[in-house]
Amino acid sequence: MRISANGIAIEVDIQGPPGGEPLLLIMGLGMQLTGWPDELVADLAGRGYRVIRFDNRDAGLSQRFDEAGMPSLWRAALRHTLQLHVPSPYRLRDMADDSVGVLDALGIERAHVCGASMGGMIAQHVAARHPARVKSLALIMTTSGHWRLPQPGWTVRQALLRRPRSNSLPDVVAHLSSLFGLIGSPDWRDDPARVRERMQAAVQRAWHPAGTARQLVAVAADGDRSPLLGQIHQPTQVIHGAADPLVPPAGGHDLARKIHGARLELIDGMGHDLPLALLPRIAALIATNAERAAA
Repeated sequence: MRISANGIAIEVDIQGPPGGEPLLLIMGLGMQLTGWPDELVADLAGRGYRVIRFDNRDAGLSQRFDEAGMPSLWRAALRHTLQLHVPSPYRLRDMADDSVGVLDALGIERAHVCGASMGGMIAQHVAARHPARVKSLALIMTTSGHWRLPQPGWTVRQALLRRPRSNSLPDVVAHLSSLFGLIGSPDWRDDPARVRERMQAAVQRAWHPAGTARQLVAVAADGDRSPLLGQIHQPTQVIHGAADPLVPPAGGHDLARKIHGARLELIDGMGHDLPLALLPRIAALIATNAERAAA
C-alpha cells in the first residue's frame, strides 16, 4: 500500500500479527522492499513481530526525484575521496525522516529498527536523531563512513558504476546477477536460478537506475557518522560478513566499538547479501536483540 510519510509517497508492506511488536526494516542502495527476503520476513513474523518493509524514496514504487536530474557519480566519488562537500539533492537524514514518517503514518510510537547496507546508515540517523522512536537497533553489513576505514577494491567500485548492456529485461537481470555474484557470500551461495528469479521480479516491479545514482550521492554526501554513534544507547546488534568485499568487516568492528553496548556477530564466509542459508541465523540475532530491549 502507498502512504504519505514525511510529505512524500512511500510504498509499504506489512506482515505479521497486527498486535505484534513493530519491526521496521530499512533496505540498502537502489534496493526495493523486496530486497528483504520473504523467508526472513516470514521467520520474523512467525516470532510475533509486525514486520514493516518499505521502498526508500527514489526506489521501487515510492516517490521518485527525477526533477533533480542525473548526478555525476565520478565527480561525487572524487569529492568524497578528497573529503570535500558533496552536493546532493537529498541527504540520508532526509531518508531517516522518511523512515520515522512511515511510523507516524502507521500510528506507531516506537519500533525495533533494522537496516542493511545503506539502510543501516539511515538507521544510525534514526536511532541517534529520534531515540524515543527506536526500541532496538540491528545494523547489517554497514558502516560509520569513517574515512580511515578500508574501502571496497577497484573491481567492486567499477562494478557498482557499470551499466547493463541495454535496458532490456535479460540484460538488466544479467547485470544485476553478475553484481550480486561479485559482492555476495562466497561460502553461502544461493542457487543461481533463485538469484535470477529474484532479480527478474525486482526489475519487473521497478527499475530506476537514476534513483540509485542519487541515493549513492546521498551516501557520499553523508560522510562520517562517527559523531552520531555516541548518541545511540538502544540495544544494538551489529551483523557483518567476514568476507564482505563492498563494506569490509572493519566497518562492523568500528560500529561495535563506537556504539555503547553494541554486540558484533561476524559471520564467516558471508559477503554483502542476505543468503538463504543464513536467514534463520540473522532472524534469531535480530529477535534476540529486540528481546534485550524488552528486558
